[in-house]
Amino acid sequence: MSHRNEPLTLLGDLTPEEFLKSYWQQKPLLIRGAIPDFVSPLDPDELAGLACEPGVEARLVEENGPNGPWQVSHGPFDDATFERLPQGHWSLLVQAVDHYVPDVAALMKSFSFLPNWRLDDIMVSYAPPGGSVGPHVDQYDVFLLQGRGHRRWQLGGKQADDAPILQGIDLKILATFEIEPDSDWTLAPGDMLYLPPGWAHHGVSQTDDCMTYSIGFRAPSADEAITSFADYLGEQLPGSTRYGDAGMAPAEAIGELDDAALERMRHFILSTLDQPKELAQWFGRVMTQPKYMDQVIPLEEPMSEEDLVAQLHAGEPLFHTPGSRVAWRTEQGATTLFVDGDGLPCDPTLARRIADSAPIYADVLELDGAAAMLTHLVNAGSLGFLEDEDE
Repeated sequence: MSHRNEPLTLLGDLTPEEFLKSYWQQKPLLIRGAIPDFVSPLDPDELAGLACEPGVEARLVEENGPNGPWQVSHGPFDDATFERLPQGHWSLLVQAVDHYVPDVAALMKSFSFLPNWRLDDIMVSYAPPGGSVGPHVDQYDVFLLQGRGHRRWQLGGKQADDAPILQGIDLKILATFEIEPDSDWTLAPGDMLYLPPGWAHHGVSQTDDCMTYSIGFRAPSADEAITSFADYLGEQLPGSTRYGDAGMAPAEAIGELDDAALERMRHFILSTLDQPKELAQWFGRVMTQPKYMDQVIPLEEPMSEEDLVAQLHAGEPLFHTPGSRVAWRTEQGATTLFVDGDGLPCDPTLARRIADSAPIYADVLELDGAAAMLTHLVNAGSLGFLEDEDE
């Protein structure tokens, strides 16, 4: 679906093209009424219930905790944890709520002008009055959608990488925070604030209970990207690919690493890394790795292709496993489907269809190689049929 020059309420009066050109990764944007009449898909009790589940990543931040200021506790929690909390000045943060609650995952449909492989997760936070995690910086793009109550946001401008933080606590709270002019807003349900990476911000719950949906987008750091790609490429290089210095001049001084040697090594490294096809294959794999590997679990008893086809023809659709990631790329007439860190040759139309988040029905079986591909992905845990509630 093309969004070119199509205005969205989500971005105010901006088209996706205008937003990406002028704001994305450049400067903040406040959008009043981004989702009109928005009603939070979760209430505070449901979020607290999620935070008590094993395997769910949750944090409790207490500005004045029993063991000191800005105390951070990690889930799973229990009822006693919440019963001891004061009336205000604490926050509950639950990661990847989109993996557990379909109505939260559905929020991503509004952000389809951004590549789905860039999505990290949707974190949901709850805070009574005064709740906060302190002024801080995130190294990723984030849309802060107000879901319930009111939160006051103050921005402190773009921060240097070495901006000082408070020591001795389990949070990266900025040691100093100066509010930028005209960067102090209170958001109501349906309002949204976009922040690019590195922008200092401080959000505080106001007089009512507050829930905020943080739609975060990931990007590998230079360290992660270089190390990961080098490891991927290194596994495929023959041992005979080595540094060479044929035709070099006689050494002028014993033990000197001269400029010519360093230039040869620089050229050797850069030419070895400059592999566009391999880069595409690595990138597809690394950007589709699940956030939580234990959410994509292969079937203990593999399904046969015949059984899969029969279930689809019986009207049962396939669904993407929550937490599964999919992307695709066509290069020189060949399409690769990237699913949960794997790369698979695939029919281009089938790849596009599987990368779509919509349920997959029997009509897809008409595409070349569909039955075999879908069976493989079901057995790998990336796709699945809804389980019978009576089982």
